Amino acid sequence: MKPKADPSYTRRHQRQLLDDKARLLSEFIDLQHPLVLLAQRLDWTNFEPHWQRHFSDASGPKAASARMAAGLLLLKHMEDLSDEGLMLAWVCNPYYQYFCGETHFQHQTPINPITLGRWRKQLGEEGLEYLYTTVLDSALKMGAFKAESLAHVCVDSTVMEKHIAYPTDSNLLLKVLQKMINLMHNNELNIRQTYAREAPRLAQKIGRYAHARQFRRMRHALKKLSTRVGRIMRELQRQLSKLEGLPLIEAKRLRVITKSGV
Repeated sequence: MKPKADPSYTRRHQRQLLDDKARLLSEFIDLQHPLVLLAQRLDWTNFEPHWQRHFSDASGPKAASARMAAGLLLLKHMEDLSDEGLMLAWVCNPYYQYFCGETHFQHQTPINPITLGRWRKQLGEEGLEYLYTTVLDSALKMGAFKAESLAHVCVDSTVMEKHIAYPTDSNLLLKVLQKMINLMHNNELNIRQTYAREAPRLAQKIGRYAHARQFRRMRHALKKLSTRVGRIMRELQRQLSKLEGLPLIEAKRLRVITKSGV
């Protein structure tokens, strides 16, 4: 169903303010607080037509007001809070309540935290971008930052999944084996067996055995791969007089490491 009207603009609520003996939020909070200034500068009426497009006229309980929904979503984004954490902070923070359109201090959460997820799904990416763009435009008019600051975007990839290949023994052995084989191919040296199929399969098996915590099979496959590297290395050593600058030191070091782990 369509969202409720903003309570701060309704006549019924204005009459209630005159009769209510409770103190208003504006009487005991700092009116120079950033959230208070932002709430006064934002044109909350612009959210209502954009908000109502995503709701039907069907019967049922009305959704929260556009002011409340937009304020909660903006607070969640600005303060980097979870849905449950935002509700807990909202009850304790009068500035959060003032930002969302409340005039008196509330002791109960305005909505269920699950509703925030439904709102994000209902608005979609376009609706959320509209909210954030409106806040940025208002902050720009307030002089909170300069327009030149938006020329460059700094992306924090702290929690982004990284494509990291850890230097495991099997991957290093496979890499050295392939380098020596390519080196012998490029210099037209004789190779009895390249292990082009067996070596990559062994490296895959080692990773799978390690993931399944089958360490005995993993060590057996690792020893087998190390043996294949040793064969290629000895075959390359026999033709050492024809080449210079071979990666033999790296291969020997890896063989020592793998033997100590077997």
